[in-house]
Amino acid sequence: MTNFFAYTDMGLLNYLCFMLLMCFYLLVICSNLFLMVVICMNRSLQEPMYMFLLSLLVSELYGSTGLLPFLLVQILSDLHTVAAPLCFLQIFCIYMYTGVEFFNLTVMSYDRYVAICDPLRYRSRMTPQKAAVLISASWFSCFLLGVALISLTLCGSFINKLYCDAYLVVKLSCSDTTGLNIYELIATFSTIIGTLVSILYTYMKIFLVCSSGSQQTRQKAVSTCLPPHLASILNFSIGASFEILQSRFDVNNMPNVLRIFLSLYFLMVPPLVSPLMYGLKMSKIRFVLKCSSSRKQLMDLMR
Repeated sequence: MTNFFAYTDMGLLNYLCFMLLMCFYLLVICSNLFLMVVICMNRSLQEPMYMFLLSLLVSELYGSTGLLPFLLVQILSDLHTVAAPLCFLQIFCIYMYTGVEFFNLTVMSYDRYVAICDPLRYRSRMTPQKAAVLISASWFSCFLLGVALISLTLCGSFINKLYCDAYLVVKLSCSDTTGLNIYELIATFSTIIGTLVSILYTYMKIFLVCSSGSQQTRQKAVSTCLPPHLASILNFSIGASFEILQSRFDVNNMPNVLRIFLSLYFLMVPPLVSPLMYGLKMSKIRFVLKCSSSRKQLMDLMR
């Protein structure tokens, strides 16, 4: 069993926290599922860019589901414990979610790079089949990376966290974990640095094309997913960086509320913000939603 001593008994406030977190989780589910259904049900959105967006939404719903139901149970529990297999399952879910999120954001930036910098060959270079291969590769590679972290025997049982953190749980292992720590360090930083360098390169090329291109090119860049995509990259990267740093360094001097907020940020905020940003900012999705609303109003009038 793994015990969490980051929880504190707040009396009746526990029930208020439970209700707020439950409402938050339901909002995450509804917003992501709504946009996923819109993309799946409209033929005009059956394009690589929206396939990547669909994968992003699935990963964010998957990541929040790996955390929020667990928190809901723990908030109302007297004993804040979890069985080791469930702890490893949560580590696997969070680790896979983080990797898939970075890979999704990377392939989305590459898709926009091809669409804006090489528009004449976009449909030949970025087909739905190639998009499906990229999405499958990102999920499968992150699945393999996460499997290596769930084969430990634990001797300790206490961690100062609200959920099962890979780095802290590895420190509880009975055997020598030097090799596993090196593996996790290489996997984490190669994933983060590799994806961020790729994203930075593609955006440098996009901004060079936009600065030297026509007004139509710049308008195309703005009207697609560039603004919400940039916001998603910054939002998730900053949150994940905070979590990595506070997991590996002593942050006991930091206020407890701030430490909890930073540890949960990358798992809670992106799954809610992303569907709202993409749904409101991407012109084609807004157009589909307006058309659906207009058809519904017309059918109501005909009745």
